[in-house]
Amino acid sequence: MSQRLLVVSPVHNEAAHIERVVRGVAEQHRRPDRWVIVDDASADDTLERLRAITAGLDFITILKAPALRAAQRAASDRLTFAAEVHAFNHGLESVDWRSFTHVAKLDGDIELPPEWYGTLLARMAGEPRLGIAGGQLTETVEGAPRRIPIPGHHVHGALKLYTIECLLEIGGLRSRLGWDTIDEAYARMGGWSTCSFEDLSAIHHRPLASRDGVLRGRARHGACAYITHQGPAWVIARAVKVGRARPVGLGGTAFLYGYLRAAAARTPRVEDPALRRFVRRELRTRVRRAITPALPGRVR
Repeated sequence: MSQRLLVVSPVHNEAAHIERVVRGVAEQHRRPDRWVIVDDASADDTLERLRAITAGLDFITILKAPALRAAQRAASDRLTFAAEVHAFNHGLESVDWRSFTHVAKLDGDIELPPEWYGTLLARMAGEPRLGIAGGQLTETVEGAPRRIPIPGHHVHGALKLYTIECLLEIGGLRSRLGWDTIDEAYARMGGWSTCSFEDLSAIHHRPLASRDGVLRGRARHGACAYITHQGPAWVIARAVKVGRARPVGLGGTAFLYGYLRAAAARTPRVEDPALRRFVRRELRTRVRRAITPALPGRVR
């Protein structure tokens, strides 16, 4: 069966970046068969720019996302309500998405290199159990390029590529905070592998977690850790690691605060005992692998 690629992009207030994003996709060596761009209530001229710069590109469809509920419209933190996933799912349902072999999510601030989709599709064809794939993200911080650190098993939520079989098995993307950790956990539970390749790098034009402030973003990540049943010991270790990045110390404190605030508020967690057991077993395995080289006489 020949590969058919669907890309869905939820965008919100991306007028400053959207032209480079469109150019990056239009110049792919392996273009998407369909690209659905969903404008999610942008307050700037994102929608107008999109319509102007995509004229003549017949593989692109532009939609407007349905209005959010009143509580979501009033919230300052759109990511807490997973507004982008609502928009993504709206774009997905606008086409016969099950007729595609691969589905990608691409945010409106990501500029792809020309080989991105061709390389990923080839690697997924060669690894039938590779269910979710991506690459690295580079952003500019204080005038210098910086690669965003990411574990090899995790894929940035901004540019995930799914096989259709994997996406169906995990039940699609859940419209809740932590969706981009939950999807990968369910994929690995089902025997799929997930991977961010080191030799593929895209440009992120908006610094990570900066839409509502870096510290708020770190706190949100801490809340995600609580929602996905990551244990306190792992969270403390993670907070220490996050605290080494800028703003030094404050980021780790914000991460830990987000976890504790979610716990104190009894934020609903993923209600699946199997997922909880799987996540904690994975984390224990990673800890053992991390400390094994430091133990004398042990060979990994």
